[in-house]
Amino acid sequence: MAETLPRTTAPLSRHHGGRASGPLPTAAVRKRYWIILSILIVLAAGFGFGLLAWDNPMPVGTPGFWRIAELRATSIVVMAVVAICQAMATVSFQTATNNRIITPSIMGFESLFVAVQTCAVFFMGAAGVVMMAGIPQFILQIVIMVGLSMALYGWLLSGKYGNLQIMLLVGIVIGGGLGAISAFMQRLLSPSNFDVLTARLFGSVSNANPAYLPIAIPLCLAAGTLLLLNAKRLNIIALGADTTTNLGLNHRFEVMRVLFLVSILMATSTALVGPMTFLGFLVATLAYQLADTYDHKYVFPVAALVGFVVLSGAYFVMKNIFYAQGVVSILIEAVGGTLFLFFILRKGRL
Repeated sequence: MAETLPRTTAPLSRHHGGRASGPLPTAAVRKRYWIILSILIVLAAGFGFGLLAWDNPMPVGTPGFWRIAELRATSIVVMAVVAICQAMATVSFQTATNNRIITPSIMGFESLFVAVQTCAVFFMGAAGVVMMAGIPQFILQIVIMVGLSMALYGWLLSGKYGNLQIMLLVGIVIGGGLGAISAFMQRLLSPSNFDVLTARLFGSVSNANPAYLPIAIPLCLAAGTLLLLNAKRLNIIALGADTTTNLGLNHRFEVMRVLFLVSILMATSTALVGPMTFLGFLVATLAYQLADTYDHKYVFPVAALVGFVVLSGAYFVMKNIFYAQGVVSILIEAVGGTLFLFFILRKGRL
């Protein structure tokens, strides 16, 4: 009788092609993810070194070369900070709101930044831009943006009728109102003051003051690290409020915590370089496609690397090939806006 029984000692993976439960279920998926991540790392390192070395008149490795490279390194650090802030904030915000179309900009961060800068120039003239420059002013802008956003979250997500959709609608209305007020004041400015203001409101890496980095970098790393450490909770939040509650988590508290960290990242990026409306959407959308997994632990690194590759690659190409580095943010916004419209048109497949 024992001789007629089939042998079942072969490994299970031989019959299932190495499939296992988890964010990267098969060997092919795991291999694809690590290949893509490696390519992004190589591209990021290549563009970073290219920005340091390309058109550097001194021989590579000499003291003069590193002196010039050190001056250029500030821009690379700023790009890295902006990429991490925009990428992690957008991915986390879309998870908290359970919507892959909207971005944190919908909550009026950039409209508030524009309103503050416009008021400074409107009431104090061109000197207002100078008065808004400085570490205390930089910290104040971040505190104002984070404080108002958390007041909005606390008001609209608390109480018996707390609702995330209402919060988003109110954020849109507030952002539109601030934008209208800013546009009205800008029309009353003199041409010279308007030119000064426009240069400040134009999202660009050149707007960043190196003195702000000792504050921006710790804020970026702290908020980004906390989001990464809470990747498993974000995976649960993505399942919806009912599932999150059934699994033992306080959905409203978890969403509030995520939105607080998102506010810090967005406020830091906006106060550092100015508005970049569609950069986060562009980066997050590409990250979802490239990572091809639900686990934020794997999505976050891809998103941050994609953000840096997009920024550094665009600056390298536009600066060294077309000699038009000033249009980089316009190019990114145009591509991101086009991608946004494309996904709006095929929303049913998101």
